[in-house]
Amino acid sequence: MSARTAPSLTPFLAAYDALLARWSVPVEALTVRTAHGTTRINACGPADGRPLVLLHGGGATSTIWFANAGAWAEAGHRVLAIDLIGDPGRSVHDGAALDGVPGLLGWLDAVLDELGVRQADFCAHSYGGWIALEYALHAPARVGRLALLDATQCFAGFRPGYLLRAVPLFLPGRTADRARSFLDWDTGTTPRLDPTWREVYALGYADFPASRVVTGPQPSADRIRTLTTPVLALFAAHSRAHNPHQVADAARRALPEADVAVLLNAAHHNLPVAAATEVNRRVTAFLTPTHQD
Repeated sequence: MSARTAPSLTPFLAAYDALLARWSVPVEALTVRTAHGTTRINACGPADGRPLVLLHGGGATSTIWFANAGAWAEAGHRVLAIDLIGDPGRSVHDGAALDGVPGLLGWLDAVLDELGVRQADFCAHSYGGWIALEYALHAPARVGRLALLDATQCFAGFRPGYLLRAVPLFLPGRTADRARSFLDWDTGTTPRLDPTWREVYALGYADFPASRVVTGPQPSADRIRTLTTPVLALFAAHSRAHNPHQVADAARRALPEADVAVLLNAAHHNLPVAAATEVNRRVTAFLTPTHQD
């Protein structure tokens, strides 16, 4: 019996599928095989549209894009929302270990190769933003435009208080209540998290077979300055992961040509949903071919 069919995962998979069913456009479930296992991609939008790869934050799964993917698909993009391998979701890490950052980027290379995608635009949230930035530095010819949503470890580190709150998530005795408590603290007085997605995150955290998280240092300013890809960087005004205004200033210094903004009434984990109207509008405009850089 595979990890994805274990009875303990039934509630998680049911919540995942329930949220996927709420996407505003038809979703096609794609699966590709790489040396590391099988990767699930939830695709929507016209098959001949320009590819838009979505990378979620740690533990969020690709279902986090339920308030966004439809808008971008309806704008003409071929949306490819990937479940990160080794993370909760419908990807199956039953092959080779990722073996650090080069392995993680090589996995993404292989996924795009299997999908037949030579170049794509990227939109990524949180930890996914760090992966997307590293990927743009690793394979600049494959990333047309890069939209980062409250991306962590890209332009500044985490707040110490956030790390103190997050540390228990990595200790033994993982429970869904521990994850719910962390999410509720993180979002604070901003709009409440969607309850179904909150359960996807909490149940995935508690019940999903964990792989070692692949991470690395914040890219140096010198490395970031080599980036030629147009960048949109949106930050959540109530983010507890970092000081959003300081990080936004750091992004402007690192990438003077980037489009940088801080969005009100959103926290780190709920930015794609709580600020969906503004996120969808800004990302759509940024990805439009007539957008002036």
